[in-house]
Amino acid sequence: MSANTQIVESFWLARPSTSVAPDLLGCTLVRQFPDGEVIRGTIVETEAYGPGDPACHAYTGLTPRSKVMFGPASTSYVYLIYGMYHCFNVVTDLEGVGSAVLVRALQLEAVPEEFAGMPAVKQVRLAAGPGKLCKVMKIDKTLNGLPVGAGQPLYLEHRTEEFQGAIDSCAINIVQTTRIGITKGIDLPWRWYLGNCSAVSKLL
Repeated sequence: MSANTQIVESFWLARPSTSVAPDLLGCTLVRQFPDGEVIRGTIVETEAYGPGDPACHAYTGLTPRSKVMFGPASTSYVYLIYGMYHCFNVVTDLEGVGSAVLVRALQLEAVPEEFAGMPAVKQVRLAAGPGKLCKVMKIDKTLNGLPVGAGQPLYLEHRTEEFQGAIDSCAINIVQTTRIGITKGIDLPWRWYLGNCSAVSKLL
């Protein structure tokens, strides 16, 4: 895929999570470190969480944990599950609306040096899951509440023209289905992923 350095604007994310989630597929999540190291990955799987959704952390209203979700679009929402795995979300919709998109899986552009010795079949799936991608990208709660944008530790880049063309021509298939790993709102078809992609967390 040809490179694209057009950074996603906050207003583009100020839409319902169910609109943003499928549109994030093919966008690039970039992790920038103070020492200049950069890790890049194409988003291949997302889930939407929003108003009226019992699986959404904002469902019961504003709490110390969920307050970030009610903030401005393009804010990073990072939380811990099972006491050991971090999950990265980007806040969406208008300020005051508890809404976010969980980035579930990435296809890395290059394998970080520390993982270079792993078998190739495992390297492909280094970021195939929300906890796994946060481990590779070194995303933790220190990034919670920070803007996702230019000059920040995390930012997003739009799809390349090549990728968009592949979607338009149906060369790339986007699958819409129900979310996984939750016990509430399991009937909502708010999960999207790239079909036939080996970096997706779980194919149905």
